[in-house]
Amino acid sequence: MFEVLKEMLVSKLKVTPSSVVPDATRDDIDLDSLAVVELSMVLEKELGLAISDDELLEAATVGDMARLMEERSTAA
Repeated sequence: MFEVLKEMLVSKLKVTPSSVVPDATRDDIDLDSLAVVELSMVLEKELGLAISDDELLEAATVGDMARLMEERSTAA
């Protein structure tokens, strides 16, 4: 799921590929709250994963976001 998230961050939100590592924080990849809202919408539209921007903001790292996606995809 991390690779899926990385691809979305790079292709949709123009994050530098080399900066997207599991322990990167939102600050590390320059992901502001507006970008997190956009990511939330992309996840729902493209993967059918309902993860709110608040939940994504609570995730400390990219790896945590990927785990959240993993949990939602298995719960669905």
